[in-house]
Amino acid sequence: MIELHYWPTPNGHKITLFLGESGLPYTIKPVNIGKGEQFEPKFLTISPNNRMPAIVDTQPADGGEPISVFESGAILQYLAEKTGRFMPADARGRYKVLEWLYWQVGGLGPMLGQNHHFNRYAPEKIPYAIDRYVNETRRLYGVLNKRLEGRAFIAGKDYSIADMAAYPWIVPYENQGMALEDFPHLKAWFVAIRERPATQRAYAMGEQIKGRFDLTTDEEARKVLFGQGARH
Repeated sequence: MIELHYWPTPNGHKITLFLGESGLPYTIKPVNIGKGEQFEPKFLTISPNNRMPAIVDTQPADGGEPISVFESGAILQYLAEKTGRFMPADARGRYKVLEWLYWQVGGLGPMLGQNHHFNRYAPEKIPYAIDRYVNETRRLYGVLNKRLEGRAFIAGKDYSIADMAAYPWIVPYENQGMALEDFPHLKAWFVAIRERPATQRAYAMGEQIKGRFDLTTDEEARKVLFGQGARH
């Protein structure tokens, strides 16, 4: 039913977390971003920003032609609406989930991504950039930690797409220069999600797909990932 164009990055993991929890039937279409497969014309027809993940729903609810969706936040919202799961039906609950979903896609993901880049991948270590993004990472962890005080999950008592969006970006916390012990409410939430069977299956599958590919040592992959310009 769902074709998932995927590579095991934080944004890719968001979607396998949902699919594993929901039980929707799906197939994986690997997109090896280190080899530039995200630029192939067929993939660009469903993801014009040349980024994965993207999905194709071959059996949409309206019974019409297949629907393609790109951008991880939009995919999570689409799947939640399709299944009626992991997002409340009432307006107050729905928008609480959506505001935290958008907080992740607009802030947590991009800022932590810059943290990763300047700490791990940049050929030149720029102290100003490293300090800026490590400090912003710490601030965002603090926002999430405060939000989780007295709550099991980000939007309240129920696991939602807001949690699925945020969790994969916290997984590499050590590479971000963070210690979970400094954020006790966030840590309790993180451990609870890590222990969910669907989470463990999603990450195990990602490791199988990735195999031996390592972005930190593959120079050609670095050129593909970080040397992108406009393509016409």
